This record gives sequence, C-alpha cells and structure tokens, in this order.
Amino acid sequence: MLHIKDSRITRVLLVVVLATVFLLASITAIWHASIQCQSRTSVGFLHSFGSELVDAAGCDVHLTGVNWFGFETNSFAPHGLETRNWQDMLNQIKQTGFDTIRLPFSNQLFNPSSKPQGINYRLNPDLKGLQGLALMDRIIQGARDLGLKIILDRHDTAADFQPELWYTDKVTEARWIHDWLVLARHYRGNDTVIGADLANEPRGPATWGDGNPRTDWRLAAERAGNAILAVNPDWLIIVEGIEQYHGDYYWWGGNLEGAGQFPVKLAKPDKLVYSAHDYGPEIYKQSWFRAPNYPHNLPSVWQQHWAYLQMENIAPVLLGEFGGRSVGTDPAGVWQRSLVVFLQKQGISYTYWAWNPDSGDTGGILQDNWTTVNQSKLHILSTHRRPLPGQQHSSPEGHSKNVDAFPNLYRWPRSK
Repeated sequence: MLHIKDSRITRVLLVVVLATVFLLASITAIWHASIQCQSRTSVGFLHSFGSELVDAAGCDVHLTGVNWFGFETNSFAPHGLETRNWQDMLNQIKQTGFDTIRLPFSNQLFNPSSKPQGINYRLNPDLKGLQGLALMDRIIQGARDLGLKIILDRHDTAADFQPELWYTDKVTEARWIHDWLVLARHYRGNDTVIGADLANEPRGPATWGDGNPRTDWRLAAERAGNAILAVNPDWLIIVEGIEQYHGDYYWWGGNLEGAGQFPVKLAKPDKLVYSAHDYGPEIYKQSWFRAPNYPHNLPSVWQQHWAYLQMENIAPVLLGEFGGRSVGTDPAGVWQRSLVVFLQKQGISYTYWAWNPDSGDTGGILQDNWTTVNQSKLHILSTHRRPLPGQQHSSPEGHSKNVDAFPNLYRWPRSK
C-alpha cells in the first residue's frame, strides 16, 4: 500500500511540475510577444482576428481617431484651412493623441469642376492649384509623415447631399463601385490608407438580409467590398449598419442587428469591420433616453444594436461617429461619458465626430477659433486612446517629402 501511495504522489508531482513548466513557458511567450508589440515602430495594414483588429505581427490594434470633414461639402477641401495651415492641423491631431482620421468625401469631389473653396493660400501656399484627388493626396501624405492612419468615408454622392441609399439616379451603383476601385488602386501599397467606409449612414428604405438588390445594403456591401479587395487586398472593408431592422428603429447607419443572422460575406473575411454611428439626446430624444432606468439601460441598448458583434467575438466594430456638445452631468453629457467608458471596457475602436468645430449638432474637439482644444471632451476621450506606433517622415523643416508618391493615378469620370 505504501508503494502504491508513493507512486500516486510521484505522478501528481510530475503533473504539477509539467503544468508549472507549461505555465512559465506560456507566460514567457506572452511576455516576449508583448515586448515585440510594444517595440514595433509601425503597424502597417490591419486585419481581424475574431473581434480584434491586429497588425501583420498579430499585435492588437485599437483605432482611436477623429473625423475631419469638408471634402464632402461644397468646399471640396477639409474645413479650417481658411484660418490654419494644413500641416499644423495634422500636427495638432497627432499631438492631442489621436491615431486615425476618418476622411469623408463625396463622389462629386473628383469631378473636374469641383474647385476647392475656403483655403487661405497665404497660409497654405503648397495647396494652390490642387483639387480633388491631388488635394486628398497631399493631406494623406501629411498624415503619413506623422504616422497617422486614414479611413476613407464615402459620405455623400454630391456635395452636401447624403442619399438614403448608396446610390442615386445620377451616381449609380456602378459609379459608386468604380470610384472606390479608382481609390483602391490609387492607394494600393500605401499603408497610411487602411480602409474604405463604403457608404455613410444607409437609412430609410435600406434593408438588411431580405435579398432585394435595390435596397439590401448587406448585398451591396458585398458587391463593392469584394470588388475593392480584388484590386487592393490590404484594405479593411468597413460596413455601416442601417436605420431599422424588422421594425426596430435606431440611429442612421447604427443598426447592425441583422449582421448576426445575415453577415457580410467577403472573399477575405478577415478584412471585414462593421461600423455603427451613435448619438445622444442633443440630436434626438430617442425612447431609451426617456426610460426610467436611464442611463443604466445604455449598455444593453448598444449591445443589442451593434456592440454584440464585438462582444460575441463575431467581428470588429468601429464606432465611426459619436459626439455631442455636452460632457457634463446633464443627460447628454452622461450619455457621452457612459459611451466612452463602454468603448474602453469592450476595446472598441472609434473615430469621434468631429475634429471640426463647425458641426452644428455636436461641435468638435476644436473650439470655434479652430485652434483651441475643448479640454473637457479631450479629457473623457483620453481614457480610451491608444496611439499607434509610427515613424516620423517629415523633413527638419516640417514639410512633407515625396508628396506626389502615388504614380498609379487613374482618370475619374466626368460629371454625369
């Protein structure tokens, strides 16, 4: 009996030793991987692993950025350049801790007649004579110099006109896809531009999963996304939600309830990112803002409509737009603070709306003088910011080098 007992003890000790060795090896591997991820100087292109965004080395990446709008308006240029130098603006975005810019544009931007307005050429002499894609190139090269990432957002079809669906009679689906293919080819190999937000805020008649080729946004996203990946396999394909699903209404572009049952199917599944937009009671007093358990009901509202995709490890979610004027103790401020806490807890990437102060409903990170930062907003966002590692490519004078580094330029169609 004593011999048998000793044998059992020996086996138990052996199991404990082996488990300890395995645990130590795992900890060492994780530690080395962590050091490798922390010491990298660039993240390059991104893809998904479950619900996480990762770089080529497999390191987790969280995009924490801002929207800088204007290309989609009748200015045909990022706003603020009448009072600021464009490079100074980008420098401030980087210095305030953001790592990504969502850059809205319209299809009309690329028409020859779309001349930029509102640029002070005394402050921005190197932008004189540039328009459309050439002007976009200059902004993107400046972002590259600073290690910032760019997400291109087809915001409008025509300047300041945002259709309910992804197409109109004048800008057909064929034109929509064509323009994306031009951009995809043009920026192929440039890891500053990491993805295509296919269409901003599908709503109204937009459906998800019903198979109607004229309204089913999921199918349209597949058509455009797969066409893009065929010419640029490095890009993330960013697919927003719709407004209502089976009678449940939500924010424009924010309803992704159907994506669980009817997922977007891409030729490269690890390039899919879902995106939602979410706003507070300053924009519209939705029913959940009037609930007796507000704001404690908010996490379940977000989970139901879009966050479940991240929380259930289905796919990454980018909150492409959220913002508001108040970050105080009023209901709107409580909403905004609660949302940032939720995003941080779930590890969800975001691009805040907006950098610009001239968004009428929300204001921006910048105040009305286009220089002073709203410190209250920056403070709450600072709890969920993880700037990407990146290399500086600027010359000692702070001017971009090789600003015309994209030789594979394709001709845009004339206005129809």
